[in-house]
Amino acid sequence: MISTKARYALRVMIDLAQHSDAAYIPLKDISSRQEISEKYLEIILRMLVKGKLVKGLRGKGGGYMLTRKPADYPLGEIVELTEGPLACVACRLPDSEACPRKENCITLPLWEKYDALVHDFFFGITLKDLMERDF
Repeated sequence: MISTKARYALRVMIDLAQHSDAAYIPLKDISSRQEISEKYLEIILRMLVKGKLVKGLRGKGGGYMLTRKPADYPLGEIVELTEGPLACVACRLPDSEACPRKENCITLPLWEKYDALVHDFFFGITLKDLMERDF
């Protein structure tokens, strides 16, 4: 299941993209438009800044802005930054130990195919596509 954090992160990224002509966008404005509490929004934006998806500026005239064009943000990057890997089972996680049953696991191809579908879906749609509902 995709958490509120990831869903809100997508909304924040869309908001920043839609208002990119306004330079840095104050947290208060994003919070108001997206109806997300400022406190929760700070947590999400901190993650996005740490992941270098957005940049922030403190003080007067400060706020947040995208670091690149909306077409250059695959949704999978945003979702994985907030959720972690989208692997459906533990043995498919990037840092998991090799499963001793891997060679004989009848279900492994199922999980691999499922993971590929999810990955290709989220990484095949950009922030721009989502904004334009072109997917």
